[in-house]
Amino acid sequence: MRYLSVYTPDQQPQAGDVPCDEDNVRMGALIDEMVKAGVMLATDGLLPNSAEDAQMHYHNGKLSVVDGPFAETKELIAGFAIIQVATKDEALYWNRRFMELAGPGRCDIRLMYDTSPMENFAAAAEAHA
Repeated sequence: MRYLSVYTPDQQPQAGDVPCDEDNVRMGALIDEMVKAGVMLATDGLLPNSAEDAQMHYHNGKLSVVDGPFAETKELIAGFAIIQVATKDEALYWNRRFMELAGPGRCDIRLMYDTSPMENFAAAAEAHA
């Protein structure tokens, strides 16, 4: 089972905020442990709200793009991870360890498709037929 974990801190980072060396070492050790355990597929942090950000909206057949930075954004995503585990409990275990290091905030943990999108759509169509 693959899960996408998306972390949103309670306190939004500001441009120029950098974690201390001790925090980087502890987070690096957890990521190394997850890689060695075969759990971590991908992870990265996201920069704070910047002029390089954009939002794309599609409504009523019309596409629009809004360039950042976004002054009213209250919950910017700070980072993500894609992990592969055997059970939801295992996903919760690794995310709990991450949150203990990352600090106050929210981590959305979403189950991903384990096969190609077309296979998943075909299976869903058969289930509803």
